[in-house]
Amino acid sequence: MGLSIGIVGLPNVGKSTTFNALSQTQNAQAANYPFCTIEPNKAIVPVPDERLKELAKIVNPERIQHSVVEFVDIAGLVRGASKGEGLGNQFLGNIKETDVILHIVRCFEDENVTHVEGGVDPIRDVEIIELELLLADLQTLQKRIEKLERQSRADKHAKEVLEIALKLHNHLQEGKSVRTFENREDERFFELDKELRFLTNKEVIFGANVGEEDLIEDNSYVLALKEFAQKSGCEVIKLCSKLEEEMVGMSDEERQEFLSSLGCEMSGLEQIIKKGFEKLGLINYFTAGVKEVRSWTIKKGDSAPVAAGVIHKDFEKGFIRAETIAYDDFVRYGGETKAKEAGAMRVEGKEYIVQDGDVMHFRFNV
Repeated sequence: MGLSIGIVGLPNVGKSTTFNALSQTQNAQAANYPFCTIEPNKAIVPVPDERLKELAKIVNPERIQHSVVEFVDIAGLVRGASKGEGLGNQFLGNIKETDVILHIVRCFEDENVTHVEGGVDPIRDVEIIELELLLADLQTLQKRIEKLERQSRADKHAKEVLEIALKLHNHLQEGKSVRTFENREDERFFELDKELRFLTNKEVIFGANVGEEDLIEDNSYVLALKEFAQKSGCEVIKLCSKLEEEMVGMSDEERQEFLSSLGCEMSGLEQIIKKGFEKLGLINYFTAGVKEVRSWTIKKGDSAPVAAGVIHKDFEKGFIRAETIAYDDFVRYGGETKAKEAGAMRVEGKEYIVQDGDVMHFRFNV
C-alpha cells in the first residue's frame, strides 16, 4: 500500500517547481507559461522516517528500504477545464487515481511571473479549481444516473442507488462538494464513490506557496487561505517552492541546517507526507533483518494478517503468528535478541491490531 498525492492548481502558481523539489528530480519542466506540463509527471518518493536509521544502526543491514509516496504533477487547470478548456478533462481524470489532492495556491507577488487571472487572489484561485472539480463530479454523476434510470425499471437495487444518486446530484447543483454530503455513510453512497471516485470527496491539502520573506510570518494571502481552509475542514501547509528546489541534492545534515537558518523544523516534503498520512489514517511498521531494514505502510486499525499481506498475499493467507517488538523497545534493548531476553517480544495472533512503529516478523504456512 502506498500514498498517491495529486498536485493541482492554476498555471504558474509553482506546481512544477514544487514537484521538482518534492520528488528531488527535475523531470517536471518548470516554465513561465501555461500548460508547460503536458503529461502527468509521476515520481516515487521515499517517506522520510528517522526510525529507519536508528534500526539500521542496530541491525547493520545491506540496505534500507523506505515506504514510498507517489506524487503526480497534473497540468495546470483553468476556468472551463470540466468543459474541455485548456487541456481539459484528460487531467481531471488523472486526479481520480490519486488519494489526496495537494492544491498549490500562489501566495506571493512577483511581477516577473504572470498570473492567468491577472493578479494574485488565493481565494478566487481556489474557487476556480474547486468549481471545475465539482462540475466534473456533476457530469460523471449525471451519466451514472442516466444508466441507473434504465436499470431501475427491472432492478430493485439500482432503484435504491438511484435514490441516493439523485440526492447527491441536487447537493452538487447547489455548489456543495461531495465531502459535505450528509449521506456519505450510506452504503449506496460508498458504492457510487467506489465506482466514480468523486474528485470533491478526496482529502485536500492546500500548499500556500510563498516567498522566502513570508516563511515565518503569514502574509495577508496566507491568512485569507487559512481562514477559507478552516471553514472547509482542510489543512494549509506553507512552503516556498524555490527554496524547496534549492534543497535538492543537499545531504540530510545540510538540509536540516538550511531549514534551521530559515526558522523551519521540517521541509515541505516532510510536512505534506506527514499530513497525507494523517488524512488517510496511514501508519508504518518495520521489518529488520541483515538483508534489509524496511518500512511498510498500512491503514491504522489493520490486523496482523492484513499487515502481513502487504509484504505478500501468501503471508496473509497462511498467517500463523506475528513476533512483535515495539520500536522503542527494539532501540532500548539494542535489537531482537536482547529485547526477547528482556521479555519485550510479544507473540501476537490474528486479532492483533498493528501499531505504528512495530518491528515485526511473521510466521506463516502455505
